[in-house]
Amino acid sequence: MSGRGVLVTGASRGIGRAVATAFAAQGDRVAIHHRASPEAARSVLDELPGKGHTVVRADLADPDEVRRMVDAAAEALAGIDVLVNNAGVFLRHPITELSYEDWQAAWRQTLDVNLVGAANVTWCAVQHMPAGGRVVNVSSRGAFRGEPDSPAYGASKAGLNAFAQSLAIALAPRGIAVATVAPGFVETDMTNEHLKAPRGDEIRSQSPFGRVARPEEIAAAVLYLASPPAEWASGTIVDLNGASYLR
Repeated sequence: MSGRGVLVTGASRGIGRAVATAFAAQGDRVAIHHRASPEAARSVLDELPGKGHTVVRADLADPDEVRRMVDAAAEALAGIDVLVNNAGVFLRHPITELSYEDWQAAWRQTLDVNLVGAANVTWCAVQHMPAGGRVVNVSSRGAFRGEPDSPAYGASKAGLNAFAQSLAIALAPRGIAVATVAPGFVETDMTNEHLKAPRGDEIRSQSPFGRVARPEEIAAAVLYLASPPAEWASGTIVDLNGASYLR
């Protein structure tokens, strides 16, 4: 069977869709994960070049669903060579505006998906991953600059960065490399409302290029980090924010 088996979480739209398309275009077999978007996932599946692709579903906040989803992907793809942890939620929950109960709920939901969910997907995927495997996590600029209106999101992505660096050390003896991309704003369904005027002009002006990223630009970096020559990039966090935040 040609190509590699690639599982992309949150692949029914946005960055995940672009990542799935990029892997398929180079001849890999892709499992398109979604939580509650079967029509969108099927649309991605129908548009992917090549053969051997599949759609898998799970709520990443449910550990049992995660395990079943990853096992199903591994069976359909004849193994998992690459995992891209892309799925995530972004909730607005300013500390000065929420009740204590709503504050707790926002933290639980965000961490359960963005951090613990990604960790569980990774554990399950590694059981199927051979030497030469790759894990690429999609983090965020917010992990470094802060997210005042969505602090759980920033914290979850900072945790994802640390998780990836820990696994880069833990999995190297097995020949598995782990790396991370940290985008700023990207043109996706999730950011569409933010990018409308007048706030959109302010967001675009954060970068000296005067724009936000295209999903395909993020996918190109993911594709490199998942490539065979990128083993020595293990542990890396690649900033993809158009010089809008430098550290």
